[in-house]
Amino acid sequence: MKIKLFLGLIFFPTLVFAWPWSIDMVNQPSIKPQEGVMTPFPNRSIPVAGIPTKVNNREEAKPLTNPIPVSDASLHTGRTLFKIYCAACHGLTGKADSPVSPKIGAISLVDSYVQETLTEGWVFGTITFGSYVMPAYGKPRGREDLRGSNDLSVEERWNVVNYVKHGLLKDSQAETTRTAAAQ
Repeated sequence: MKIKLFLGLIFFPTLVFAWPWSIDMVNQPSIKPQEGVMTPFPNRSIPVAGIPTKVNNREEAKPLTNPIPVSDASLHTGRTLFKIYCAACHGLTGKADSPVSPKIGAISLVDSYVQETLTEGWVFGTITFGSYVMPAYGKPRGREDLRGSNDLSVEERWNVVNYVKHGLLKDSQAETTRTAAAQ
């Protein structure tokens, strides 16, 4: 009898955790993420992250001016993002010299057409909405298929624009000089 009582007292704490009160925190009345209708933000609220840009396609983005000033920090961020997202098709130097470039028809971003003719807004719009073979890296509200990876925030896309328009040509020329000196 003493052994049964002893075993009962030893195993009693484990039985207590199986009672219904041990799962009350999970089943409490609360709003779970992705449930119900989201409450609208107050009219005077200010977005915490990002710079709102409301365009529906590349054409509407053409006259936009870059709200991010060209700085070392912006160029560094843009360079890093370019290497992650753009270099696979446009090459590390932007000259469309990657193995995939000829197969998909990627253009050289250091040509005078891109550097002198295309506006920063157009480059931003192309990054945001994509083109014929280039995927969209923004949230493409204006596209019927809503195709896009949504990987880059508005600020990140503008940093890439800064790098393409103000840093890529210098880096490309420096790489060409370095390659020539090594040979």
